[in-house]
Amino acid sequence: MIKNILGKLPRKPSSKSSHNDTNNDSGFSTVNSSNLNANNSSKGTSGSGKSSNLGSSAARASNGTHVPNSSSMIKSNQGKKSSPLAAQVGPVVNPATYEALPKFRDVPSSEKHNLFVKKMKMCCVVFDFSDPSKNFKEKDIKRQTLLELVDYISSINSKFNELTMQEITLTVSTNLFRTLPSSNRDHKLPDMYDVEEEEPTMEPSWSHLQIVYEFLHRFVASSEVDAKLAKRYIDHSFVLRLLDLFDSEDQREREYLKTILHRIYGKFYELLEILGSIVNGFALPLKEEHKLFLVHALIPLHKPKCVAMYQQQLSYCINQFVEKDFKLSDTVIRGLLKYWPVTNSSKEVMFLGELEEVLEATQAAEFQRCMVPLFRQIGRCLNSSHFQVAERALFLWNNDHIRNLITQNHNSLTLNVKKIFSDADQALFEECLVRFQEDEIKEKEAQEKRESTWKHLEDVAASKAASNEAVLVSKFVSSIAIATRTNPRTTVGS
Repeated sequence: MIKNILGKLPRKPSSKSSHNDTNNDSGFSTVNSSNLNANNSSKGTSGSGKSSNLGSSAARASNGTHVPNSSSMIKSNQGKKSSPLAAQVGPVVNPATYEALPKFRDVPSSEKHNLFVKKMKMCCVVFDFSDPSKNFKEKDIKRQTLLELVDYISSINSKFNELTMQEITLTVSTNLFRTLPSSNRDHKLPDMYDVEEEEPTMEPSWSHLQIVYEFLHRFVASSEVDAKLAKRYIDHSFVLRLLDLFDSEDQREREYLKTILHRIYGKFYELLEILGSIVNGFALPLKEEHKLFLVHALIPLHKPKCVAMYQQQLSYCINQFVEKDFKLSDTVIRGLLKYWPVTNSSKEVMFLGELEEVLEATQAAEFQRCMVPLFRQIGRCLNSSHFQVAERALFLWNNDHIRNLITQNHNSLTLNVKKIFSDADQALFEECLVRFQEDEIKEKEAQEKRESTWKHLEDVAASKAASNEAVLVSKFVSSIAIATRTNPRTTVGS
């Protein structure tokens, strides 16, 4: 499974599009339907001259439309929690009768939901864009219908029920999940041919696909979506099929995919929850590809600013790896140090918590390999101007296992911590050291004076005991009181 996910990472784009493809961390911002309309009005029926392969499971009518097989009509869920989309395609529609339905504003509120479902069923017809002249009217009707759906789904103020979610995911699946056209990148090319200079292929049906992507994006981002219910349809299979679409050479499609998958991460924690279960079931010894997945995929997820949204699931996945193979603790700790936040104190507190969990599963040999850089960072946390960071770092000493690791290596750790403080502020370190040494000398002198006083008192008492004479001790008691009040430990910092 992990190997399959690794194989679905997006390919390297052409040099002319690579700048824009990596310029935005989470795709791009949501656009409204008027922008979609403007963007597509000049391209609504244009094609690149290359036909898109629409998949083998659906039949294609002679007039250029993608008409699903009647044997694969929608079936009821019958109480199953798993999504039935793998075997579903859209309903059969005769393109000759493909007419526009009434607009939402033209029907009463009680009929809008039924109209919404009808429009989604209508949009399950996929047209052939290899010939711009085919189905010109029908393509425009579908595009306008999709724009209406985008506006309507943004205005819904009640929870989506299960039937509606099923229809939405069916409409999206029918339009998006397709066999992508083959690329020259997939075949061996002469050495003289520079793949980096190859022009990316633009998706000819983008005038429809873009609106479907926006429709899906608004659905996933909607506050009216019950995440628990939606997981029956935005499930593992659905997400993997979205990952398949990263093979598209159209940069615009890859940008939308990044945005939508980011939303799915934030709302459903889908991938990390699944991965946690997968890692928990790994057989020992761990395969090399699994370790590479930890290093190249999971640990770098600590870098984004939004890591708090999925940190709990991420930490669970990583701890599963360490529990499976404790030798990986050194790798994980060094990975955390690599992505340690510099100016984000709340994120730093979160890192300290995860670090403690990893250290609990760390053995002495692995601890020794990483303890120098580890305690360099912990020393910086102890010196942090933010009290919560310093306090959380001090809490590490409350953990028995961590304290034992420190005790076993205390000599080298003590020297290392002293060096950290010395490097941070040499003048302050020397000042504190001199003050500490002076206090030690004063305390030693006071202790010697107290012992001498008590010894003299005992000698006097012993000499007077034989003659039954009263012992005058007020002088000695006063001396003891004075010595106690002048204890240098009580005057440090005065």
